[in-house]
Amino acid sequence: MTNPNPLANTFDLTGKVALVTGSSRGIGEAIARLLAAHGAHVIVSSRKAEPCEAVAASIREAGGKASVLACHIGEIDQIDATFAAIEQQFGRLDILVNNAATNPYFGHITDTDLGAFQKTVDVNIRGYFFMCARGAKVMAQQGGGSIINIASVNGVIPGMAQGIYSITKAAVISMTHAFAKECATQKVRVNAILPGFTDTKFAAALTSNDMIMKTVLAHVPMDRVAEPSEMAGAALYLASDAASYTTGTCLNVDGGYLLA
Repeated sequence: MTNPNPLANTFDLTGKVALVTGSSRGIGEAIARLLAAHGAHVIVSSRKAEPCEAVAASIREAGGKASVLACHIGEIDQIDATFAAIEQQFGRLDILVNNAATNPYFGHITDTDLGAFQKTVDVNIRGYFFMCARGAKVMAQQGGGSIINIASVNGVIPGMAQGIYSITKAAVISMTHAFAKECATQKVRVNAILPGFTDTKFAAALTSNDMIMKTVLAHVPMDRVAEPSEMAGAALYLASDAASYTTGTCLNVDGGYLLA
């Protein structure tokens, strides 16, 4: 019998395997939960397995499918080990969400020390690059897939006192375009989400400071900080068949910040 509504299952991810880095909390956790709610088997990943186990257990208790792979994306050997484990356990990867990131330094750009610079670049640029490269190769071999990079509005307008972090997020935007262009013929779609100011532990140095928030919200037309769950819908769209002709897109989810 012909489906009377061919769009009814557009967001169905049943049978898909999704790896979400940095998903033990915050935006990554919200994305992992929503992808699982739509049928994907989600691999919850972060540097430490224990907090990931709690998220995965909660997803399973809610009727979803989830497992755990610890991975520090700033370490190339851990990236390689993660993809080897995915190949062994699942034999495929349909969705990759690069969300894990670091921002160890908050202060004037000229005072950035080498340690903070190197750590930020190793995770936010090198880590994302090789996660994309490994993921795209796996997806190309199986006939396609979706890679979603979590960038930031700071990649467009550098955040005050967040110089090196902003620079790396600008690189993620450029990286998304480069991978999208070169991987399109292999049916691997590569897109990015640019979150605005979101209430996460990662952003606590900003959201907990009333003076900073007053300044920030003066440039946000919606006049509020986002919840992590408000980023997840964009990831679901980009992961799903609804975005089958979408690649190289950088989707602002920022309450209008980049319009101000």
